[in-house]
Amino acid sequence: MTPDQMEDRIVRFEDLVPCRTAFIDAHTPGSDQKENFTIIGGGVSESPDQYVHIEETPGFNIGAAGQPPGCVNSLHTHHTAEAFFVLKGRWRFFWGRYGKSGEVVLEEGDFINLPTQIFRGFENIGTDYGMIMAMLGGDDAGGGVVWAPEVLEAAIHHGLVLGEDNKLYDSKWGEKLPAGMKPMQPISQAEIDELIDPSSSELVTRCVARYWDLMAFSDDSPADVLSADGLIKDKPGFKVDFIKGGSISDELYSSERHEILMVMRGHWRLAWDDGAKILAPGDVCAVPPGLKHSLKPAMSGEASMYRVTNTDDPAGPTHW
Repeated sequence: MTPDQMEDRIVRFEDLVPCRTAFIDAHTPGSDQKENFTIIGGGVSESPDQYVHIEETPGFNIGAAGQPPGCVNSLHTHHTAEAFFVLKGRWRFFWGRYGKSGEVVLEEGDFINLPTQIFRGFENIGTDYGMIMAMLGGDDAGGGVVWAPEVLEAAIHHGLVLGEDNKLYDSKWGEKLPAGMKPMQPISQAEIDELIDPSSSELVTRCVARYWDLMAFSDDSPADVLSADGLIKDKPGFKVDFIKGGSISDELYSSERHEILMVMRGHWRLAWDDGAKILAPGDVCAVPPGLKHSLKPAMSGEASMYRVTNTDDPAGPTHW
């Protein structure tokens, strides 16, 4: 693989293209300043304006959300996994039917794996623009987002309707539902009654890994963050490891799996027989199966990254 070919498999942080009309709450006050990024795969965006950086999916999707202080992502759930780590800022994740059952505050580098059977939302509670990096299960990310009924209702008052084709129609731009198209129906009360409602302590214990704990756990080898046997036990169709400087050999290795590198801190040198690339914080790199490559920090100082690989597990609901 030539350096140019590998560069095509790297999405640089500074090259990320945002979409501010990706979801149903794009005009709702309090949520109307968020930016969404689809990095690998189409994700669950409801807007045709969303730019996709790398179309090919490795069995899961990679995306990101950027929000100014005080901006909220509305209550929703997914049919497949949704996991995050905080790249920049300080974030509050909250959950439950009305977002009041529990909450947790995550700092930079912290990781959370959210169960499928729960309404969740998140808010930037920091003082500056923040960003969280997302992993979504499945090649098609489960077919979209399931919004809390009040989110759909509020959006209509601000000119946005979600069609049953899972696409947004914006009356501010003169758009209407096509003939024969019905609005997306809200989730039923029976389906709501089946959702789980864990306390803060329950969810944090089972679903959160703290950055500085992962730094300690990865002294001699990568920390197994999310897997059937990981610190967070789940089988969402992908596996997540945490790597820091010194926890991985700088010798060449290869994998039969797709390997997505998501840099948290520091600069990393990705090398292979035909070349090398430097990865910076926020960069995402899709290493193809079978490529012999090595990873090591490019300079002294703190260096860390998350590594996501596909598994044979189906990208279905979490078993809470």
